[in-house]
Amino acid sequence: MPLHKLEHFDPNYRETFGGDDIKALDVYTKAEERVGSVADVLVDDDSHFRYLIIETSLDFASKKILLPIGLSRINYPARRAYIDGLSKQEVESLPEYKEDAIVDQDYEENVRHVFRSPSNALTYNRDTYNYQQDPDLYGLNDQSDQTFRLYEERLIANKHRIKTGEVTVGKHIETETVRLAVPIQKERVLIERVTPTEAGKVVDPNELKFQEGEVARIEVYEETPEIHKEAFVREEVRIKKVVERDTVEAQDTIRREELDVDTAGNLNVQENATTTHEVI
Repeated sequence: MPLHKLEHFDPNYRETFGGDDIKALDVYTKAEERVGSVADVLVDDDSHFRYLIIETSLDFASKKILLPIGLSRINYPARRAYIDGLSKQEVESLPEYKEDAIVDQDYEENVRHVFRSPSNALTYNRDTYNYQQDPDLYGLNDQSDQTFRLYEERLIANKHRIKTGEVTVGKHIETETVRLAVPIQKERVLIERVTPTEAGKVVDPNELKFQEGEVARIEVYEETPEIHKEAFVREEVRIKKVVERDTVEAQDTIRREELDVDTAGNLNVQENATTTHEVI
């Protein structure tokens, strides 16, 4: 069965694993000694992790090694991968993995031979071999820190404010000619000659006084209009925004993963309310 690098097998693997990126994990031994980081993962056609490609950063040399996935313990919250069965010195002695290497069945068997327990007297047959024959190297069921995650999709609604237009309110000046009638008064002098009431009465010569140059003065006035302009507030304009509320409905198809439990043999599998599966 051919093997694929993780990103070649699933370009969206980060989304598949809910944002967890195994390629960003540091690698430690059980003694809390850092020996490198996960550079990549080799995956088979059935979506099973088979090997971690570890970029080692040791005291004397740096190299890449292939580690069967069953020898690792992944702790995503701690952002770490542990190699519990190997010491730092044993990691240093592992054979180097070349990026241009063709990982075929024979290459894998050479890798397995390095890690396989001497007590496992497995006779390798290229045509009949399967990974279940090496549960210590590829089995993840007994790893206490491994989790199998079920994902579901949800519709998430977000709101964005977008500009749909604008209103500009300004002022301009209009002119018009206004006629205003202003009543005014003018004085004029009217001279009348009338018959005296005592006409024909003889005046006593002793009372008669002739005066030359005697004049009478009367001041004459007239009104002139005085017109000027004053500005008054004619009206006020208030500008405000009113928020109108509406509900927009959206619909889409979402997916959810459900757990399938397959058993072999005469087993009684029970599932309790907390979704813990018990095999009896």
